Amino acid sequence: MKYDYLVVGAGLYGAVFAHEAKQKGKSVLVIDKRPHIAGNVYSKQVEGIHVHQYGAHIFHTNNRKVWQYITKFAEFNRFTNSPVANYKGELYSLPFNMYTFNKMWGVTTPEEATQKIEEQRREIVGEPKNLEEQAISLVGRDIYEKLIKGYTEKQWGRDCKELPAFIIKRLPVRLTFDNNYFNALYQGIPIGGYTKMLEQMLAGIEVRLNEDYLGKKAEYDAMAERIVYTGAIDAYFDYRLGNLEYRSVRFENEILDIPNYQGNAAVNYTDRETPWTRIIEHKWFEFGKDENGKDLPKTVISKEYSSEWKPGDEPYYPVNDEKNGALYQAYKELANQESNVIFGGRLGEYKYYDMDAVIAAALDMCEKELS
Repeated sequence: MKYDYLVVGAGLYGAVFAHEAKQKGKSVLVIDKRPHIAGNVYSKQVEGIHVHQYGAHIFHTNNRKVWQYITKFAEFNRFTNSPVANYKGELYSLPFNMYTFNKMWGVTTPEEATQKIEEQRREIVGEPKNLEEQAISLVGRDIYEKLIKGYTEKQWGRDCKELPAFIIKRLPVRLTFDNNYFNALYQGIPIGGYTKMLEQMLAGIEVRLNEDYLGKKAEYDAMAERIVYTGAIDAYFDYRLGNLEYRSVRFENEILDIPNYQGNAAVNYTDRETPWTRIIEHKWFEFGKDENGKDLPKTVISKEYSSEWKPGDEPYYPVNDEKNGALYQAYKELANQESNVIFGGRLGEYKYYDMDAVIAAALDMCEKELS
């Protein structure tokens, strides 16, 4: 049988495209090299807890069209992302808000907080030349030293003075007592987990797992009229122009025989000495309850370690500097010559994509391709 579309990758982009193509009466085959669907939003049940296997995924969007679309496949809970920063045992609210400033300086009014920040920003004169100067010019030295410097250096594996200023052009600074990290109208976690949501999206569509597209490319290409490719763009072209760079993340998961480890879904460790960047306690994404609303007796935590990507690792964050940007553009020109292939998603477009933006991009592509 020849399919209308072969979709390479059963993550969000691939699942949206496959669903829409099927709705339009097209024949679709979805393949993925992993043993599971859902890509990096894959969640697995452990001790009654939906564990985010590839790091915390919190859905948030201001895009009503995307929200109306995704809620057809899952009901979302009311989870609000309110991370806590732990600096050598001192706890601070994130994003930076009046709770943070009160803990840092003892100030109690927005006016006092503004005064303190203004005082400390003055040390940077002229245009900030790197991330350190950019951060100090936005929030002052105290917050930079305790809550930004160590975390960022662990995240990127580089000194803040060596990182470009644009990485933190817009730090959220609030002169209110608001701990909601995202300025998003719609926010939450799908009830029953992300995997269940993706199962709904892929219902009735043929999916084959543990399939390496690039290992049998000619064979797969012969099976379909068009290919939707959501893997790494440089891998598609066999790295002929060189490797695009990524940051990777390693997770250490532990099941603990206690009901509550840290009292919050996410705690960032912002000092340089702690080797992990943050600890996720998965049960709090669903308020510590199982699917029947009962309290869960155990907990699962994940320590996250940021690392330089090397072939064989899972690529997470594109390194969006000039060198990689230029290399991606060169690959994109090659991609434009592939008349039967659509390149999409985080790896296919070498782009740091929030989940709602992936869905929006996939829906835009469907409109162009399927209408």
